[in-house]
Amino acid sequence: MSFFFLRRHGRAFTAALFLALFFVLPARAVTIQEVVSPKGVRAWLVQDDFVPLIAIRFSWKGGTTQDPAGKEGLANLMTGLFDEGAGDLPSDAFQERLDNIGAEMSFSATADDIGGSMRMLAENRDAAFDLLSLAVNRPRFDQGPVDRIRQQIITNIKASERDPNTIAAQKFAEVLYGNHPYARREQGTEKSLMAVTRDDLLAFHRRVFARDNLTIGVVGSISPQELGPLLDKIFGNLPEKAELTPVPDAKLALGATTSISYKLPQTSIALVYPGVSRKDPDFFAAHLMNHILGGGSSSRLYREVREKRGLAYSVDSALVIRDHASALTISTATRPDRAQETLQIIRDEVSRMANEGPTEQELAEAKSYVIGSYAVSNLDSSSGIARTLVGLQQEDLGRDYIDKREGIINSVTLDQVKAVAKRLLQADPAILMVGPAQM
Repeated sequence: MSFFFLRRHGRAFTAALFLALFFVLPARAVTIQEVVSPKGVRAWLVQDDFVPLIAIRFSWKGGTTQDPAGKEGLANLMTGLFDEGAGDLPSDAFQERLDNIGAEMSFSATADDIGGSMRMLAENRDAAFDLLSLAVNRPRFDQGPVDRIRQQIITNIKASERDPNTIAAQKFAEVLYGNHPYARREQGTEKSLMAVTRDDLLAFHRRVFARDNLTIGVVGSISPQELGPLLDKIFGNLPEKAELTPVPDAKLALGATTSISYKLPQTSIALVYPGVSRKDPDFFAAHLMNHILGGGSSSRLYREVREKRGLAYSVDSALVIRDHASALTISTATRPDRAQETLQIIRDEVSRMANEGPTEQELAEAKSYVIGSYAVSNLDSSSGIARTLVGLQQEDLGRDYIDKREGIINSVTLDQVKAVAKRLLQADPAILMVGPAQM
């Protein structure tokens, strides 16, 4: 639900095209190095001189859940302002300098994190990192850009208020999470955004942008010796400790059915079951079980709902993992007059998985897919690798995780998958149905 801002004039086209076409690292084993700067800033680096480019990704714990009450949307608004002027450079001058060196910079907010990234030609790295340092340490938050970006978000909010699925998703979140911050709108509301001041933005930046909640991944044509001082330039002067508001774990309101009536050509259906955290010992058993249940075109749900009966164009399940809540979700859309039939087929398949589990053949095929797809999904580009480096650190998985992952997956037994299926899928799910009243 985060709002991403495209620059008014775009980045230098040829540079962006070059980055998109050529900065793809081969799917091969990667060597991850830990770099510690002179001031103690830590980052993981994959050095690759095949293409003279550099990508950096970074993340601070503490996203939209840190928005003060009554000022929801503050974090999301802030992420649209980092290239709208920093240091002694107002908005136009900052963006012109960014364009001139062909660099791409972006920031975004999720419920749990504030993230940023930058890509550049290696030969322009010093100039690019100078700009990134200004953005991270000295954002201006000038009133003109604040008002303009705020209005863009409000316009987007007003447009989404006419979208039945957006309305339904928000209502469902409120049912699922109750008073937890996860139930709030990450973009905020017109009222809450209008309450945000420049002082609020500065205070949020000061509280969240620190070194103890920061994770960094770097990929490209740069050595550890070169990277260390640059890390200090960007992050070394941030406060040592963040001042985050504690966020409790959420308890999902399972068992409730939320029906929202709209005149739509299809009825959308969503089911939410308990999930597992990334640190749960049963994570990979749950991951494999989910893939068998609804993780692709060979899954049970796809076969039963689409291939056998033609009830939906697609149906899938997913493990959704957040810092303070985890869930297994199933979603599809079908003809309104067959919505109840589709829902019952899904529930029957879930019940069969819970009671019987998968077969040995299904598990073997799931292992093969999950192992083989990892490189394609996570190691196919500089940005993908940098994102993966940040994620591995956040989950405390270790620099040898990529090498160990295949062995961990292959060690999962059929009994473990059956046990986690019973544990998660015997629960009464939360259900959302959005469509015509006759559903």
